[in-house]
Amino acid sequence: MTTSRKPAFVLVHGAWHGGWCWRRLVPFLEAAGHRALTITLTGLGDRAHLASPAIDLNTHVADVVGLLDMQDLDDVVLVGHSYGGLVISGAAERAWKRIRRLVYLDALVPEHGQCSFDLNSPQFREKTEYDAKVNGDGYKITPIIDILGITDAETLEWVRARLRPQPIGTFSQPVDAPTFAPRIPSTFILCKRFGFGATAERCRQRGWPVLEIDCGHDAMLIEPRRLSELLMSANCQ
Repeated sequence: MTTSRKPAFVLVHGAWHGGWCWRRLVPFLEAAGHRALTITLTGLGDRAHLASPAIDLNTHVADVVGLLDMQDLDDVVLVGHSYGGLVISGAAERAWKRIRRLVYLDALVPEHGQCSFDLNSPQFREKTEYDAKVNGDGYKITPIIDILGITDAETLEWVRARLRPQPIGTFSQPVDAPTFAPRIPSTFILCKRFGFGATAERCRQRGWPVLEIDCGHDAMLIEPRRLSELLMSANCQ
């Protein structure tokens, strides 16, 4: 793995989002000489027409691995936001040679065999399973707006128009990451106005760098410049 050049960033969005959510962040990374690639996971964003009950976490892991392979990417900083933490963990297991560092951006940090539901409350699982059954043809979870931490009305409406239902299989399937993902250098970025403080503390106990940004959950839309600075800091390279 070469480390002499600036690493590329591959940005993996969270639940209900799409590659569009990184639009404000990418210019800052590119202005500093980094390549920045976004992906829209199957069934979301402009790929919402592909939504089906068959989509699960492995589908999204394959999306990311396919991007890394088709773009011949090496020396990558792989960033996962929120639910995207499970996706990058699974992708790291399959494409570890291509990855310089994992960055969990206010994200779920799973152990091998855990799923998104394992890392959320029982009430969250009950609520989302009921929503999928009643409102989502048995498999689609309605976007949850109030967790995003976006206070600017114009931005919130722009985001609301682009969120799409999340296939429930992506929340219920366990991540397969027993070997390589835990060995890759990793950083956690905590959005201080959300609720991942306990996750950040677990990461500190593992010896990971834990960086903080004073904003709500969707930092890439709320504080893109500051987030770019954290991503480009020495701890992320």
